[in-house]
Amino acid sequence: MKYNKFFLTSSFLIGIAFLGISCVNGNRDDKQSDSTATTTSASGAAKSDFPYDLAKPVKYNMPHNLFEISGIVFHNGDPKEVFAIQDEDGDLFHLGLGDKESKFTKFGGKGDYEDVTIIKNYFIVLKSNGELHTFPISELSKPEATNVTKTKDLVPKAEYEGLAADEKNNMIYVLTKDSKPDSKAKASSIYGFKFNNDATLTAAGQFSLSHKAIEKVSGASKSRFRPSALAKNVKTNEWYVLSSVNKLLVITDADFKVKATHALDPGLFNQPEGIAFDRDNNLYISNEGGTLAAGNILLFKLRK
Repeated sequence: MKYNKFFLTSSFLIGIAFLGISCVNGNRDDKQSDSTATTTSASGAAKSDFPYDLAKPVKYNMPHNLFEISGIVFHNGDPKEVFAIQDEDGDLFHLGLGDKESKFTKFGGKGDYEDVTIIKNYFIVLKSNGELHTFPISELSKPEATNVTKTKDLVPKAEYEGLAADEKNNMIYVLTKDSKPDSKAKASSIYGFKFNNDATLTAAGQFSLSHKAIEKVSGASKSRFRPSALAKNVKTNEWYVLSSVNKLLVITDADFKVKATHALDPGLFNQPEGIAFDRDNNLYISNEGGTLAAGNILLFKLRK
């Protein structure tokens, strides 16, 4: 009888222990899911119609020479080949997303290269000091590009990380990551340029991305927004602006007025530095590698 009483008591205690563990695990999973599920609109309401599930990517690990992958772009939106740079060497890489090795063409020396875009069959690469390197796509067949134009002093002195083309309007945009004037104004400056037939650039407008508007829409406390990349969603005419430091994706209208924000899960987005769309409007975000992870590109398929 004592044995049975002991057995029943032990079983009851073990059952309670297992129940407690299950509750803890269940709560942890719920919190992880919630951290990636909320898109906030300018009206302050959660939006359920965001066209990408940022918690469920298709992941492509990059070769070792793209451990510090930065900007990415597709030619005419063709996802069969992605063009990328990394922020230490003046090399333009190209590879299939599933390839274990990449090819590259040298276009410059050592430097902090941040983003790349394509317009009218020209590559343009952005350096962190605002310097641009422009060369024809035909140079990609060479081990080293020889027809490279360097453009300096096109934008004010600042730190830059974002570059994107709007081929429909024949424009490129240079996005400021950080500067003293921007910090004072609590905004990020974007400079627009017309791309001319001779591959030169003509100033064509300046825009401002309000940090206060981002804080209001996201509900976040005051913080310095420091964007790392941008790309235009040509189907919706919206800009997608990425911030690695803030782990945030900001969606704006064509004039960079904030419409919505989406928090990025640090578990998926180690250091998001590049963003692009393919011709089917699928979204791609590149991440620099970390201590235990390779550089990667995450594909987010458009919800049907």
